[in-house]
Amino acid sequence: MGNKKSFVKDYMTKDVICVSPDTETDHIIDLMKESHHNSYPVVDDGKLVGMVTAFDIVAKKWADTVQGIMTTKLVVANQNLTINDASRVMFRRGISRMPVVDEAGKLVGIITNTDMVRSHIERSTPNKVEYFKKTLEQLYGIKTILKHEAVETNKLRPTQDRVYADELEGRAYELEKGLAEPAIVVKTGDRWILVDGHHRAVASAQKGYETVDSYVIDLCQDIKLGMEKTADKAGIRTFDDIEIIDDDKHPLIALTESMQDQESKED
Repeated sequence: MGNKKSFVKDYMTKDVICVSPDTETDHIIDLMKESHHNSYPVVDDGKLVGMVTAFDIVAKKWADTVQGIMTTKLVVANQNLTINDASRVMFRRGISRMPVVDEAGKLVGIITNTDMVRSHIERSTPNKVEYFKKTLEQLYGIKTILKHEAVETNKLRPTQDRVYADELEGRAYELEKGLAEPAIVVKTGDRWILVDGHHRAVASAQKGYETVDSYVIDLCQDIKLGMEKTADKAGIRTFDDIEIIDDDKHPLIALTESMQDQESKED
């Protein structure tokens, strides 16, 4: 599961804002202000013919239309290119995004550095799932079934007693942007025990999402897990029982800010 390849088509943005060679440069500036993007593919009759960026507008001699400033020598990706290979191409070329075209040169999407980060985060979870699955099998002497499915949010049994407000905010943003990093859930009997992904799950519940994308390890029998017993003792049965810490920072964020403070003092 952890070795499964991911492709550009799995992570590229398909609904791309495009412009034509005849688009006025003034309109591009307005478009950048409205969309908060700093580059756009230039398409003529469905085919990719160039890219226009904020750099083109600022650094090149002014032209009234995109035709006069767009870049035509482009690095493009095929949608069946692996994410790893696409990452290497972007790194070697020093670019932050690549248009994705089909065999006929028609634009079908765009892949960015942000998509690469998203793919890395999502692909790191299966490794943890496989490790936890093997641990359960060895601990209880059983065979389990692994599924990737959407679990109803109100069925999830949390096992963590606190989450951080700042991390919840970040997870909510990721959910809005489509970062589908699955939670890890154990199904034992008729219970769905949330093992990993409490910030994701709580953020989903707060935003009213009916399901949480999850890797589900089905024990195929009713076994009371140690973490479930600990949650029982702590009185943690629903998301309402989880304390939201808003007067302290999530450890990762606290570390980052500490590093920034140290750099400021050194400067």
